[in-house]
Amino acid sequence: MSTATATETRTGTVAETNEKPLGGRFVAGAANYIDERTSISGFVKELGRKIFPDHWSFMLGEIALWSFVAVLLSGTFLTFFFQASMVPTHYAGAFLPLRGVEMSAALDSTLRLSFDIRGGLLVRQIHHWAALVFVAGIGVHMLRVFFTGAFRKPRELNWVIGFVLFILAMAEGFTGYSLPDDLLSGNGLRIIDGMIKGLPLIGTWTSFLLFGGEFPGTQIVGRLYTLHILLLPAILIALLAVHLMLMIVNKHTQFAGPGRSNDNVVGYPMMPVYMSKMGGFFFITFGLIVLIATFFTINPIWNYGPYDPSPVSAGTQPDWYIGFADGALRLVPPHLEFVLWDRTWSFNILIPMAVLGLFIVLVLIYPFIEAWITGDKREHHIAQRPRQAATRTAIGVAGVIFYAVLWAAASSDIIATHFHLTMEGVIHTLQALLFIGPILGYFIAKRIAIALQKKDHEIALHGYESGRIVRLPGGEYIEVHQPVDAYERVKLVDYETNAPLVVRPNDQGRIPWHENLRASLSRWFFEDRLVPVTQAEVDAAEAHTHHAVAADADETSAIEDGKGH
Repeated sequence: MSTATATETRTGTVAETNEKPLGGRFVAGAANYIDERTSISGFVKELGRKIFPDHWSFMLGEIALWSFVAVLLSGTFLTFFFQASMVPTHYAGAFLPLRGVEMSAALDSTLRLSFDIRGGLLVRQIHHWAALVFVAGIGVHMLRVFFTGAFRKPRELNWVIGFVLFILAMAEGFTGYSLPDDLLSGNGLRIIDGMIKGLPLIGTWTSFLLFGGEFPGTQIVGRLYTLHILLLPAILIALLAVHLMLMIVNKHTQFAGPGRSNDNVVGYPMMPVYMSKMGGFFFITFGLIVLIATFFTINPIWNYGPYDPSPVSAGTQPDWYIGFADGALRLVPPHLEFVLWDRTWSFNILIPMAVLGLFIVLVLIYPFIEAWITGDKREHHIAQRPRQAATRTAIGVAGVIFYAVLWAAASSDIIATHFHLTMEGVIHTLQALLFIGPILGYFIAKRIAIALQKKDHEIALHGYESGRIVRLPGGEYIEVHQPVDAYERVKLVDYETNAPLVVRPNDQGRIPWHENLRASLSRWFFEDRLVPVTQAEVDAAEAHTHHAVAADADETSAIEDGKGH
């Protein structure tokens, strides 16, 4: 290349560089500056290339994530105006019916925030609705993980972290719900105080420690405020970061399909596709929460007034995620208490607390229980359809019904008044459903799942019903099915199945009791399973279909020839 050409090329390059917009040069320079000092480009590159599968159910977790962001943004605004103090004062704000009424500084500041601060009431309602959606999003996301088996190895720890996030979200919501010091939140705190005092030996002292003396005391709002804006959010954010990090490390689960296996992920990269979808979904979630907060009032504290232990309003309901605990207290039969060693033992409180504690622990450790029963130590990155794990699906349905009955019991008085029923009849019906409902739900869900498996087998082998009846040369009538395409067939036949464990004697020639128990549970878990369709069965079914189609074609041709003559 000549000198003139080289000079021209260098000049053109310099001109192109000088023509770059200022913003682009600034971003490039800033990125280079940060990378030279942190070496973060490798991490950003790998994260940008991270593949995420595309399925609508995977967006349920993002609802929880973005509603949590809405909670943080709206909560930050509220902290500028809220006073976490129980110092008595007289309200002198814009809401006339309460003007001059003595109340705590916490309620006074909340009322001023609602009526005197521009946009304050809207932000309050955004905060409350976002909190409800946040807890609901976590719950629905965990149901998706449970019913698809996405908690199996190597994601057991992520299940534990997710469930701890669910419990912390409920605690975070309850502490925030109790901050205004109004009549409704005070009644909720009174219930918590009663549950704590029901604990043997340590109950009274624990209550005094929490409330700073006799209920309600003068310190509980400040302590709940510290938990609500500092301790619990910090733990939530930390666990959420660990949860997302483990999701990236373990890679995302995906449903079965052509080209998908435990060794790959089929989907779209983080940048730019998935990041764009996430950004758009954030604005959709936030916008819907704002619309709900605009048109639907929640927690109108001005109707309740300041907390007073003497009046207990009928028909009040807790936030939905606390309802199961309230319902458990309502369903316990009365007179379950006695005096022993000069102490009152109230099983009206101990029994529901023990049942709820056991339920929570079982949900927390379920991945480890199933792994022990099945003896499955393989890694699983393909999500199952609920019908493909009939026993697990039935267990999940039973647990959901158990939770739903407790949740409905929290509204037993509302059910009785709205439907003109007796309170005793509603309670006794819910008590019966608490035991009968999960059992019926288990067997019905398991039968439905197995029936759907059989239907999938039939579709995989014979295709969909077409409605066309064909007479074979021998006089037999058959229905010609529409063959299923190869893509759909993979979804129907490509799944894992486990066989019941076979117990072997140990070195002493004995089978320990826990191994017998494990084998029994394994048989219960897998004895009704259906083995996936094999390729030989598919080939035989296709040959039969081709024969039927050929016979149909021959008969059609013969009919046309007859008409021609």
